[in-house]
Amino acid sequence: MRDPITAEVVIIGAGPAGLFQVFELGLLGIKAHVLDTLAAAGGQCTELYPDKPIYDIPALPVCGAQELVDRLLQQIRPFGAELHLGEETLELSKQENGRFRVTTSAGTVFDAGAVIIAGGVGSFQPRRLHVPEAEAFEGRQLHYKVSRAADFVGRKLVIFGGGDSALDWSIELAPMTASLTLVHRRAEFRGAPASVARMRELESAGQLRFIEGAAQALRTDSGRLLGVDVKAADGALHALEAEQLLVFFGLAPKLGPIADWGLELDKRAIKVDTERFQSSIPGVFAIGDINTYPGKKKLILSAFHEAALASFAVQHYLYPAKKQFLQYTTTSPIMQKRLGVAGS
Repeated sequence: MRDPITAEVVIIGAGPAGLFQVFELGLLGIKAHVLDTLAAAGGQCTELYPDKPIYDIPALPVCGAQELVDRLLQQIRPFGAELHLGEETLELSKQENGRFRVTTSAGTVFDAGAVIIAGGVGSFQPRRLHVPEAEAFEGRQLHYKVSRAADFVGRKLVIFGGGDSALDWSIELAPMTASLTLVHRRAEFRGAPASVARMRELESAGQLRFIEGAAQALRTDSGRLLGVDVKAADGALHALEAEQLLVFFGLAPKLGPIADWGLELDKRAIKVDTERFQSSIPGVFAIGDINTYPGKKKLILSAFHEAALASFAVQHYLYPAKKQFLQYTTTSPIMQKRLGVAGS
């Protein structure tokens, strides 16, 4: 175990919420260390749908998920936050002196004044395709996320799932693949009605095929995936050619170690107040999808709002004798200096 790193604030989670939290704290002159289990910053945006367009970020009519993460990383650059990626946060405990001891799977230890949990839905794993030999093709010809849409151009593709991810990628990839079949166990979908309607339009136009059914077996030869057998709801067996499979059965979110930290929870989410976004443990705050309160909406936009208010609460918690002033980046010389734009 290494010597503890002294930190004003430790942020657990490097998704959009955690990254914007760095920015809001930085405006107040507070430096943060950021921890994340994933090997890259961005959370679900980077891990699950980097190419997916987002339409509800203020002043950006459309923004790719990875583009949003890249913009946030650029925005926080002036504040010198240290990112510790590929490290799961294992332990969080409050010490007798009121500070927090945070320990990661890599043996990194922090002595932090405050902690902000921005862990999204916690640690998560995709729900897998349960047919023989499926695991052997994961990451090669069977995927639970799309890293690059270009990888599927001109390919024979079968997509499994009935939610937004399955529908969105079917709609986006259909025009660029050699063939695309969407398979869902029911005729009803969990995704947005507009997406279902668009998928049906593509089906009518012959750009994709829909089968109500489920995977029965993979067809392989010499370690290569050749196709998949799908049993339809009417009992018919369809032998589909497939060079690539995409499986979107959703995520199995798990709080993981967070569940053992003594925080008050409600249905696997951390209960917070809406003034400070503080948890049941003073000095531990939670923002984004990991928290819950009356009227909670799981939107990136909401997480940004929570980060702004939490930053002032953290400042007051760390420095209770310090008077707080609401300053604006357009007029405050102090904030402009922190941003590196003073005199511009």
